[in-house]
Amino acid sequence: MFYMIHGRDLAHSLEKRLAARSAHLERLEALQHQGRLLLAGPLPAVDSNDPGPAGFTGSLIVAEFESLEAARLWAEADPYLAAGVYAGVDVRPFRKVLP
Repeated sequence: MFYMIHGRDLAHSLEKRLAARSAHLERLEALQHQGRLLLAGPLPAVDSNDPGPAGFTGSLIVAEFESLEAARLWAEADPYLAAGVYAGVDVRPFRKVLP
């Protein structure tokens, strides 16, 4: 089943986000190589693909896991959480309908 993971950034965490980005992306690339990643990306703080110093308000990941508990454990091990980028993560089941 797919699960939605919404990481919520702490205010003023852009520098920490940039420092932990490569480790965060490695985990996402592993999901992608396993064919389990539906989508992933950051949530810009302003209406722009490149928000500059405004930074981001969080991230959205939709990926396949064996269970809700497995998705939560994966989310809790995110480098952004360990680096102090995320204030927390919300994990919920996701049912893909379209496309």
